[in-house]
Amino acid sequence: MRAILLAAGMGTRLRPITLNTPKSLIIVNKKPLLERQIEYLKEVGVEEIIVLTGYLSEKFQYLKEKYGVRLVYNDKYDVYNNIYSMYLVKDFLENSYVIDADVYINQNFFVRDICKSTYFTAYKKAFKDEWKLNFNDSLRVKDIEVCSGEGYILSGVSYWNEKDATIIVDELEKVMDSGDFQNLYWDDIVRKNIYKLEVYIKKINEDSIYEIDNLDELEYIKSKVES
Repeated sequence: MRAILLAAGMGTRLRPITLNTPKSLIIVNKKPLLERQIEYLKEVGVEEIIVLTGYLSEKFQYLKEKYGVRLVYNDKYDVYNNIYSMYLVKDFLENSYVIDADVYINQNFFVRDICKSTYFTAYKKAFKDEWKLNFNDSLRVKDIEVCSGEGYILSGVSYWNEKDATIIVDELEKVMDSGDFQNLYWDDIVRKNIYKLEVYIKKINEDSIYEIDNLDELEYIKSKVES
């Protein structure tokens, strides 16, 4: 079991903080977001951790010595969405967590023994333009739609077993070979091929994870989690 942490983005909506600090290294509750994720992963036995860097990549170098992570540099971080980052590490997707490195994880919900492809998801109200997961009584995902409203949405944390990773990588390679991927996120590959996959949801508490998109959200989250 391994983990892929996507940390290449520029975090423009969090400027001026991100002018000198990558979004995933912003400190919340006395620790950079990314370090908290790494430590939670190690708590459940995940030792092989790959961090996708791009913007201000030199700021991540200390993580190699401190945590023994592998750094992979995306030189097109300012050109494409995270689909290109995933393409660079597609060979590591099987039996791997995939995590947006710029989310704040408040509680360790990672699972040590996991075998099903899984989206970890919290119920959110009054969201706008989020990726909503529609699932059946067995918690198997049947559809993913980008919409507004309320429901279970993508949290930025998922796990992929060998069977589903093989399908995703195959479809990812087709899209990349076509050259028509400029506006896609890596989750678009899953969304468009969900009928081929066996993906389930794992419900987590609403306060287990927080997305930080702008300065107001950052201050709100700090007020919630910092004592």
